[in-house]
Formats: sequence, C-alpha cells, structure tokens
Amino acid sequence: MKVSYDQRTDTLSVVLKEGVQVSESDEDKPGVILDYDEQGDLISLEILDASKRVTDARKIEYQAMP
Repeated sequence: MKVSYDQRTDTLSVVLKEGVQVSESDEDKPGVILDYDEQGDLISLEILDASKRVTDARKIEYQAMP
C-alpha cells in the first residue's frame, strides 16, 4: 500500500494494489475518485482538495493490529 500527498495539486492518493491497471474510475462523491481493476476490486482512491477534507494531509499514522 502506498499513500502520497501532492501539495502542488492538493491531492491525497492511496494505492491499495500497486502495478494493477485501472479498469474503471468513479467519482463516488465530488472530489473523491475511486479506481477499480477488471474484477471490480478497489485498487486506489484519490481525494481532491485534500487540505479541506482531511485533518492534516501531510501527516499519516499507520497501525497494524495483531
């Protein structure tokens, strides 16, 4: 999984499956783009105007549960 934030475009991207071709994209809500593979599985999401939609787009916390 890969998470990136582009300050220039104010875009937050979360890639769940790297190296998988996007078959379909859907803007589920305005400014939230979901990408799917050929099987219909979610492979990535993109949040536009991220600084207005998330607490701090430059900070991420990750926690793995046992």
